[in-house]
This record gives sequence, structure tokens and C-alpha cells, in this order.
Amino acid sequence: MRLHLAATTLAFVAAVSAALAQHHGNHGHGSHDAPAADTRERVAFPPELTAHTLANMRDHLLALQQINDALAAGDLDQAGRIAEQRLGMTSLRLHGAAEVSGFMPQGMQDAGTAMHKAASRFAIAAQDAGVTGDLKPALKALGETMAACVGCHAGYRLK
Repeated sequence: MRLHLAATTLAFVAAVSAALAQHHGNHGHGSHDAPAADTRERVAFPPELTAHTLANMRDHLLALQQINDALAAGDLDQAGRIAEQRLGMTSLRLHGAAEVSGFMPQGMQDAGTAMHKAASRFAIAAQDAGVTGDLKPALKALGETMAACVGCHAGYRLK
């Protein structure tokens, strides 16, 4: 079961990575072409909130990496705990979301809400998968979590 779980997880991560690369293009990585102009909307935050928000986003990336590690180890409960505590709806206070959201354009707020909700769905689906053995709903929710991150980063950048 653990070997099948790890193989399924690795296949999913590879498929998501390939799809994102194909959908969003190479962006000049490994290419000798001139970089494309950055057309993302620039969002102005006060300096202290900029530093705070960037630190939160780095923690979100770390949480995603730790979720993948837990999935690869077959520890679905741990993956779910990380997702809910660090990315899910219960993490909003930890990250000071109410304080920051007033500086975000509506689309950026919507992407953040979508990410937090998808992470909470993943946490529940990961627990369910521990009982049922069906990883598909959990992996779908994890993909939706990551897609919200990618979409936000593709559309916005902090000044």
C-alpha cells in the first residue's frame, strides 16, 4: 500500500508540474531568449506588511513541500494536519489575513480564499483517504491548492 501510495503521489506531482509548465510556458528558464516583460499587476503593501506577506508565502511553499513529504511517506494524517494548520481556513489568523486583505485587489483576495478553502478540502480528503485508500479526491484538492498559488503569482506581484 505504501509503495503504491508513493508511486501515485509521485506520478501526480509529475503530472501537475508538466501541466503547469505547459500551461504557463517556460518563462525563460533554461532558454536563451530575452525574458518576457512582467505583466503581472503590481500591488502596493506597506513595507512591514510586504515583508510579512512574503514570509507567509515562503511558509506556504514550505508547507506544500512538507505535505508532499508526508504523502510520500504514506502519512496522510500528517499531510492533512500540515495543510489545515498552515494553509487551510484555520490558518488565516496565523497569517494575519484580515490585516493584509485590505491591500489586495479583489482577484488576489479571491485567489487567496480559493487556496485556503482548497487546502481545507485537502485536509479532510487526506483523512478520508487514510480510511478509504482512495487518494484521488485528496490529490485533486492539493492540485487545486497549488493552482490557486500559481494563478495568484501569475497575476500579481508586490511592489
